[in-house]
Amino acid sequence: MTNEERLGSALRLLGLGDAAGLVYRALLAEGPAPLAAVGRAAGLRGAALAGAYGELVAAGLASTADEDADMVAPVPPAAGLEILARHRAAELEESRIAVGGAFESFRRHRLAAYTGDLVEVVTGEAIGPRMRHAWASAREQIRQFESPPYVGVVEAAEDALATLARGVTQRVVYARESLEHPGHLRDVIEPCIAAGEQARVLPSVPVKLLIIDDAFALVSLSIREADVVNTMLVVQPCGLLSALVALFEQSWQAAVPFHGHAPRAGGLAPADRRLLRLLAGGASDEVIARELGVSRRTLFRRLQILMARLGAGNRFQLGLQAERAGWL
Repeated sequence: MTNEERLGSALRLLGLGDAAGLVYRALLAEGPAPLAAVGRAAGLRGAALAGAYGELVAAGLASTADEDADMVAPVPPAAGLEILARHRAAELEESRIAVGGAFESFRRHRLAAYTGDLVEVVTGEAIGPRMRHAWASAREQIRQFESPPYVGVVEAAEDALATLARGVTQRVVYARESLEHPGHLRDVIEPCIAAGEQARVLPSVPVKLLIIDDAFALVSLSIREADVVNTMLVVQPCGLLSALVALFEQSWQAAVPFHGHAPRAGGLAPADRRLLRLLAGGASDEVIARELGVSRRTLFRRLQILMARLGAGNRFQLGLQAERAGWL
């Protein structure tokens, strides 16, 4: 893969289109320069040029040079990436507020009259069997927010693997705590990814959630302080279910990919792949060393070896290169 192809792939991971990638490469080669000159170098003009350049400005990767509005230039990547990260975090927070408002409105106006039809409350020992029935009923896809506390971990892993074996698409957004939970990455997450699960990770997820096809959703009302799950809502098709689906899809777009294609020949040892997955999920050095069963000194040595293999100068580059190489 050429340097230009690597750059284009990195920009697409950040949510920028191909036209914006052309303009960015032209900016790197020509800037500071008039926008029209950059457009000629990129092969774009008019509305297409304005739209692509606008994407770069919105992402914090380009701006006017000095006080001359006609001159444009690239912005240092660290600043641009920080702006982009804040923008995505703000979008996710807006979704959380919107879903919360939708639920409150639904509860005030309709839940009291239709709770038997639209929302069912399941408690205690009935939760486990109801969840297993939900997994077994899936026909097309499962969407899930996954985080501690856990109930029936072994059974949940078996249900997920059985569902994947039936050809059901499975997309899961894991909270960072899931990766840091002792043994959970090795015993539950990695076997599901190996079986075909599509996985991504966020620093946290707003709720424990399981959406079965577009038929219904299970929402866990967990008590984090007590590390128990003793109440669950079963939400039937209604405005609340639509809001939960929308929340999942937006969170999925904002999450960091946690899976890759089959590793290339001469790929990674399982321990090193686990290291990269923990690193991509934002786990601390202490947690990574604990999960691998090594000292921090050994961990740093492994990181240096991986960065050398991929030509990465820092951990951020290591994550991007590992994703492109199919090592995550």
